Amino acid sequence: MRPRVAYWQNIPAPYVVDRFNALARRGNVELDAWFSYRTESDRSWSVEEGTWDFAYRYLPSARAGGRVVPFPAPLLGRSPPELLISLYGWPWFVAGFALARARCVRIAFECEVTSDRWVVRRAWKERAKQLLFPRLDAVVTMGAEGEAYAERYGARRERMVRVPHSIGAVHFARRDRAESRRGEVRSQLGLHGTTFVYAGRLWWGKGLDTLLDAYRSLVRSATGETSLLLVGDGEQEAHLRERTRAEELPNVVFAGFRQQEELPELLAAADAFVFPTLGDPYGLVVEEAMAASLPVIASSAAGEIGTRIEDGVTGYVVPAREAEPLAARMRALHEDEALRRRLGSAAALAVAGRTPERWAERFEEAVEQIMALPPAARRCRGVLRRPAR
Repeated sequence: MRPRVAYWQNIPAPYVVDRFNALARRGNVELDAWFSYRTESDRSWSVEEGTWDFAYRYLPSARAGGRVVPFPAPLLGRSPPELLISLYGWPWFVAGFALARARCVRIAFECEVTSDRWVVRRAWKERAKQLLFPRLDAVVTMGAEGEAYAERYGARRERMVRVPHSIGAVHFARRDRAESRRGEVRSQLGLHGTTFVYAGRLWWGKGLDTLLDAYRSLVRSATGETSLLLVGDGEQEAHLRERTRAEELPNVVFAGFRQQEELPELLAAADAFVFPTLGDPYGLVVEEAMAASLPVIASSAAGEIGTRIEDGVTGYVVPAREAEPLAARMRALHEDEALRRRLGSAAALAVAGRTPERWAERFEEAVEQIMALPPAARRCRGVLRRPAR
């Protein structure tokens, strides 16, 4: 018998769909994907359920306090999952924890680091995490930072499993074509000289004002042309456009939001990737840029960044909110094509195995680990059984 696992995410992001498809194709886990919403107001990804190979459901919801609140109704059914893996940052996930525990369903939280710059540490939320984390059957993390963060709230080290992120399949499948169209795409976008690209939300928490400060410093001191390509949309776009105009920053190109299948060609049109975030839990776009053979300059505020970028080998890590260190690294890459190529080649090699198929394999191993542990709730230990293969 295959273990029955429900994985509860907010929305079906493209990289999540790729992973779940890979898991379904392997056929070793009976996956039921739960989504709170089909999309969110600040996300523009296309959602095409017809391409999904896995079982899924959008949870029933009701409006409360001006917000649509999902409810984990499958936990009330006659055949609940044997394991529920969910996020934890909203009250409905706490309701999922309570219902899972009442039904003797094992419960694991997916845990990434959250930054004080992005998140308000309210006392009641901190207390809730301190109550919940010691009672979990498992914590699923992406690395050591996530483990330390979970441990801070009382999670037990022996109940932690790592399932590192994977890159969407499109970044491997389309790389050769993207590279062949580099000149054409650069011409269409109006890119000149050494091009630095950022992809993500145009939002204050991504550190884009720091990026413009660094770019201004670069263009004033560098010889030869350079460009800055901003891919994405968001609430700060008008502000960034106005800054660019008012400060007369040359060759800043706003490409707007692009779907995942378009991103490889935009990355291939650039020479280096910049990720100046003020506090990302992770930021998978870093690995996506590395897969495109781009050296990456990332801020130290991106989750697990110390193990993702080898400083001076695959890119550089700079302090968050500091424009001059970022400008200095951009200047070094602008002035040295051989350095860009060396770091970019090492970056591509470093992420070569980060496929959805590898994620699915590691996820199956993690499920085996979790199911082999005794349930965290003592009263459930005579009820739950590890499913036979």
